[in-house]
Amino acid sequence: MVLNRTGRSQYLPRIADAALQAELSAMGAVLIEGVKGCGKTQTARQRAASEVLLDSDPAAIALAGLDPRLLLDGATPRLLDEWQRVPRLWDIVRRAVDDRRQRGQFILTGSATPDDTVPRHSGAGRFGILRMRTMTLVEQQATTPTVSLSELMNGGVVEPTRSPVEVRDYLHHIAVGGWPALVGGTEHDADRFLEGYLDVIIDHDIDEVSGAERNPRMVRRFLQAYAQMVSQPATLAAIIRRARDDQDTEGPSRYAAEPYLEALRRMMVVDELPAWDPSVRSSKRLTTTPKRHLGDPSLAAALLGMSPTRMLSDLETTGILFESLVAHDLRIYAGVARAFIYHYREAEGRLEVDYVLETRDGDWMGIEVKLGQAEIDKAADSLHRLADRVNRKPRALVVVTGTPLAYTREDGVHVVPLGVIGP
Repeated sequence: MVLNRTGRSQYLPRIADAALQAELSAMGAVLIEGVKGCGKTQTARQRAASEVLLDSDPAAIALAGLDPRLLLDGATPRLLDEWQRVPRLWDIVRRAVDDRRQRGQFILTGSATPDDTVPRHSGAGRFGILRMRTMTLVEQQATTPTVSLSELMNGGVVEPTRSPVEVRDYLHHIAVGGWPALVGGTEHDADRFLEGYLDVIIDHDIDEVSGAERNPRMVRRFLQAYAQMVSQPATLAAIIRRARDDQDTEGPSRYAAEPYLEALRRMMVVDELPAWDPSVRSSKRLTTTPKRHLGDPSLAAALLGMSPTRMLSDLETTGILFESLVAHDLRIYAGVARAFIYHYREAEGRLEVDYVLETRDGDWMGIEVKLGQAEIDKAADSLHRLADRVNRKPRALVVVTGTPLAYTREDGVHVVPLGVIGP
């Protein structure tokens, strides 16, 4: 949301808009999940004919306590915002979908998944599931894309072009993030927003979601340690070691840290990325450590205390944060391409490739991320080495960069600035 010239809020189109309409046309109900503040409610409101706001409407909360079925009365599609506050709604909506036998009846939004101990029937055949993330550079209208990820997955070419986004712009977007509330905002605005956002998560939300009181100091230490490992396939043990400090030399135990991580997963504050192996039956997909990401790259920057000025003096950390920005946008564009996204890492780090996109048909594309020009040759070599290990030829090999020019190298590897990539 941004303010237009009249001072009224203006909805910026989201990539999720088309997906939501498709799900409503096919299913009786649609569940939109995503980290708090990513824009789920506003996106749902573009399609909803009536709404219930369960996090802020006292009358709705009272009705829920009396009889949750009363919340379903209204024009359809009916939005049930923050539905997880009344977990019984899941089964009630499922039953209503069965009884009405009509598509597009309900939209449920939630910034946390309910505790697994709450009994729920499967929503298979009744619910469509839509995962939303914060806004991409394209959705923020920070750039106009000239290279389509979907077309690359279909063997498309890359025409030489120049990106309008410069390095300093990328640093700004890392610091400000893709929060709809911050579109067009300053880095100072982002500092205040993110400080309050993290305080609420640490001091309130994690207790509510986990169902137990947590130590705020240790939760913050855990999140800071997690941010230090962003864009890396780090084990929980490695994160715990980094969370130790002089006042608590033992740090959080695995017993204490696992509930932190599970609660953060349920709030979608952490956004882990699984490992890839070209064999669909390989155990590597299930056992290799996921690559660690947060729900928005600005969260990592805020937890690390990295302003754009400080990023310029610590390019190693900045490269990691830039990769997190790239991963964030790629995950959203991959959904449009009907592809899944993974990372690739061999035992003992013999070969690593930052990201692999794969379709259900087995088509795949390898992607390396490099902020500057110096390591593009090394990235291209890693991509070719991976291609040599896979029986199926890749649809594309791509290096996503913060450099200004998009082009195709003589070895066939595409070099594409993030600022020109779109769905």
